[in-house]
Amino acid sequence: MLHPNIEDDDTFEPINSTPEDFNPSDTVSSFLSNTAYDPARLHPLAGLSSGGGLDYISLEDDAGPIPGAQGGILPSRGWSDDLTYGTGLTYITGLSMGGAFGFYEGLRSSPSPAIKIRLNTVLNSMTRRGPFIGNSAGVLALMYNGVNGAIGRARGTYDPLNSVAAGALTGALFKSTAGLRAAGSAGGVCAALAGIWAFGKEAVL
Repeated sequence: MLHPNIEDDDTFEPINSTPEDFNPSDTVSSFLSNTAYDPARLHPLAGLSSGGGLDYISLEDDAGPIPGAQGGILPSRGWSDDLTYGTGLTYITGLSMGGAFGFYEGLRSSPSPAIKIRLNTVLNSMTRRGPFIGNSAGVLALMYNGVNGAIGRARGTYDPLNSVAAGALTGALFKSTAGLRAAGSAGGVCAALAGIWAFGKEAVL
């Protein structure tokens, strides 16, 4: 490259912008040697041991102000956890029990001893009984835990009396479309079951 202000002059040599003693490898090596490079810092969990660490759920710290809110068999932070775990566990239990009952019913009511016909009858019975009982049990658990949580919030405490009242209201509401007699019977049965569960759990714990 010639100097821009001089034209047609052979006495000027091209300007070399790079020093003669410049070595790119030396520069890169010097840069890397002066930089604190720690491969461990590239790990996604780097730095957790030197600071606050991982944040774990502490059930004691998240305990609600209402007395008795933590009085369950499973670890729980309140009625929302009971609603989730209770509904899921009850649904799976009802589905399993319904499937087992359907299996037994299908074996007994098979119209033919042939393997294919008996298998078809068993599968039909299991798919009819299992989802029905599982769905019904899940709805009951959802209603019970919701009502129980609302009663606990209103009373300011969680005790077995809440469970009995929630069971009675849940059973009556679940069978409310079948008439007063059916609703009352269902409410009484659910209240008794809820009382046995609540008082038994309190005695064990």
